[in-house]
Amino acid sequence: LTTEYNYQYVNMSPLGSAYAYTSDGIGTLPVNFSTLESNMSPTKINDHSFIATLSHSINDNWKLTGQLAYLQFNQEGSSLWPTSISGDTLRRSESVWDILGQIRVGQFFVNGDVATGKIKHRILAGVDMGNKDFYHDWNQTGAINGSAPFIVTAPVYGKVPATAYTVFDRSLSVKQRGVHYNNVYTALYAQDEIRLMNDKLRLTLAGRYTTTGDEDPFSGKVDAGKFTPRIGASYSLNKNTSVYSVIDETFIPQAGATFEGKEFDPITGNNKELGLKKEWLNGRWTASASVYQITKNNVLTADPNHQFFSIQLGQTQTSGIEFDVRGQLVTGLDVTLNYAYTDGKVTKDTDGKQVNSQIPGTDKSIANAWLSYRVPSGNAEGLGFSLGASHAAGRSAWYAEYDKSIDSSMPSYTKFDAATSYNFGKFGVALNVNNLFNADVFSGAYYSWSKFYYYQIEAHRNFRLSINYKF
Repeated sequence: LTTEYNYQYVNMSPLGSAYAYTSDGIGTLPVNFSTLESNMSPTKINDHSFIATLSHSINDNWKLTGQLAYLQFNQEGSSLWPTSISGDTLRRSESVWDILGQIRVGQFFVNGDVATGKIKHRILAGVDMGNKDFYHDWNQTGAINGSAPFIVTAPVYGKVPATAYTVFDRSLSVKQRGVHYNNVYTALYAQDEIRLMNDKLRLTLAGRYTTTGDEDPFSGKVDAGKFTPRIGASYSLNKNTSVYSVIDETFIPQAGATFEGKEFDPITGNNKELGLKKEWLNGRWTASASVYQITKNNVLTADPNHQFFSIQLGQTQTSGIEFDVRGQLVTGLDVTLNYAYTDGKVTKDTDGKQVNSQIPGTDKSIANAWLSYRVPSGNAEGLGFSLGASHAAGRSAWYAEYDKSIDSSMPSYTKFDAATSYNFGKFGVALNVNNLFNADVFSGAYYSWSKFYYYQIEAHRNFRLSINYKF
């Protein structure tokens, strides 16, 4: 029996303060732009989680496992968002954003091996249950009125008196004043991994039946249920090479409704994947390659005409290839290379203009390279250096407005990171330097509801120092 308790406390800027807003286009403001004022109240988060796991060996071949968890998330804070932009003048507002989340989940399953003649079976079967409650209060808002207008191209801070902020009424608990969402689900799962030909061929047959109940004040109570199968195969060509394929289906309930009050349908879809894995030089080098196609139905995206609401797309389809290789060039010097090409597009939609458009927030090409060297012996043993690069191209905005005159593409970027570390005995120290050469990396969209652009930009060169000790 293993029990675990985690507590996290966060004191941070109000939500929304990390966005840049402008009517001139994405990426036109400095990296350090913010709408935050120093006398704003911070957002505070208290997060608790308790997990208990019981593992019991029934006999040499079978084991019973039970897992229970309770998670509680408390947030008391606010959200910054413009009410409008006129030229360079931004009018800001602050809304309360308090959250209480209570999650209770449990899993109980058995797994073991059994043989029928020369055929081996690896069985997994169990139940998965959950009950999730969330209470949100974003219904109190007010304009921020300083003694001078806020000009985004030349912001002046410190002109907003404390009396200009809205005083939120928290006399009632967030449970009493907040909007309540509830999700309850129960699922039965069974899987048989069949091993043939001296374990060279492995077939997986699995299925999950899920029933759910979702409830919120906008769409009322919605119940749904679906059986989702999974079929997989893996074959070892030799002791260093294997090929695999998998076909499975998905089912994800969605609470809520559109602005017009239409309830959201569950996400359904399927994944088809084919891959190859290989290792050589006694495992010092490994490589994998795969091709896949993921189809999703009833995907949600932001409603461009109604703030804080979503709309439901008809269908999206994502096809791609992924390649990964890792190995040791010389003693102590390791390299990791990977590349992914993703073609994600809308394939069905109530608005024909969206068909064949790129899925919002996706990148067509992503490549990464990472070199790591650690001194293997001598006086400097344990000293390490690393250098990596990331490149992304064919990027799309978070949400592309139906009006195709609005450019929905994001610029490509190449970013470098570096690190150095030193380990000796039980003690270790590491320094990471992110965005070494100050690349501009930003993502955003045109917000048609208020007629302005909003985006986030990653910080320029920044550092993280960590120290650890192993007992």
